Amino acid sequence: MTTFWIFIAIVVLISLALIWVPHFRQKKLLEAGETEVRKKTNLELFNERLAALEKEHSEGSLDEQEFDSLKKELEISLLQDMKQAKDETLEVSSKPRGLLWPSLMSVAVLGLAGYAYYHLGAYQEIETVQATPVNPHAGMTPEQLMAKRVEMLESAVQSQPDDSQAWFSLGHAYISAGDYDKAVQAFDKVIDLVGVHAELLGPKATALYYKAGQQMIPIVQSLIDQALKLDPKDPSTLLLVGMNAFYTADYQKAIDSWQTILDSDRSDVDRAALIDAINTAKIRMQGDTTAMPNDATHSKLKQEQATETTAAPQTATAGKVTVQVSVAPALAAKVDSTDMVFVFARPTEGPSVPVAATKISAKALPVTVTLDDSTNMGGNVKLSSTKAVEIIAVLSKHGNVKPQAGDLQGKIASVDVGGNGSLVLDTEVK
Repeated sequence: MTTFWIFIAIVVLISLALIWVPHFRQKKLLEAGETEVRKKTNLELFNERLAALEKEHSEGSLDEQEFDSLKKELEISLLQDMKQAKDETLEVSSKPRGLLWPSLMSVAVLGLAGYAYYHLGAYQEIETVQATPVNPHAGMTPEQLMAKRVEMLESAVQSQPDDSQAWFSLGHAYISAGDYDKAVQAFDKVIDLVGVHAELLGPKATALYYKAGQQMIPIVQSLIDQALKLDPKDPSTLLLVGMNAFYTADYQKAIDSWQTILDSDRSDVDRAALIDAINTAKIRMQGDTTAMPNDATHSKLKQEQATETTAAPQTATAGKVTVQVSVAPALAAKVDSTDMVFVFARPTEGPSVPVAATKISAKALPVTVTLDDSTNMGGNVKLSSTKAVEIIAVLSKHGNVKPQAGDLQGKIASVDVGGNGSLVLDTEVK
């Protein structure tokens, strides 16, 4: 584009030179020619008159004194004519002459240059590029973006190994990427740099919690106890306590933990998300039929599901999907008691995003789960507003919703909202 600009500028300058240089040159030539003609004419008249005087003087018609007087007058008249011609020439040259056509041609040249740039120089594309900042991460998947973030943070801690904030951010990035061992190492590095603090123990406990398949193992509980002893209102620790309580159907404990964070007036927490989580837990407390944390509560909740299905009004039933989840006999030996099963629904039409989900223990299989608006994923679209959904279940051995090698999964292509279906975990992820 710079080359095109230079080309346009050169063409414009040459065109303007071809218009104006001849104009001014012609004007000077005309002025010079007019001056020479007047000068020549005045001299010819002077010579003719002088010749006539000399003839009369030679014939005796004029004496010497008269001849000299008339000759002097003739010379003075010549000088006056020459001066008048010069003054008239200067007066004419000071006035603009013939500027209309050169001006019109100059405007035409500039207009053509602008037209060429606008249409041939992609002016609109330049405007669009200037108005829209270039996003270097456009088109990247969430996994690629996370990998890029981890790479940048790793470079930061390599260049500044004593930067505790960089190590802290890297630890959280490792958790988001599912690399829990490295996350623990990063938080340990921060602890070595700045000492033991509750806001460091909480994230470390979270990494170990996810590494254990979202199980409250002794080391995680020990870190939680230590963190809450240092700061009973530490958000990261209370978030973990509340999340585990929610998954184990201890909704009151989850509510209490999250409410403690809200009451602390911390400005560095997502209050809207906490309020939404508390409201969801309250809905579950009023009549939950989806969370199956252990065998002890399984039969009781199953009885409550049956009672609710038969007694609830038709309008309430219409917004639910009941699914019987089981594992294929050929894969039953691959199920461990520590495995978790994630069940979620997404519309068969429109955006392919989950509208409802729940989590149960693999020990409860086979089990009947009910998905409804109380299990909403937090988006604007609700299960009750869709006509049919696809049901997907993942038996995870790693505690992640995303299937990994060794996990089991199954799906139902389509179930009408308000209906029920049977889903079998019949595929092992390779």
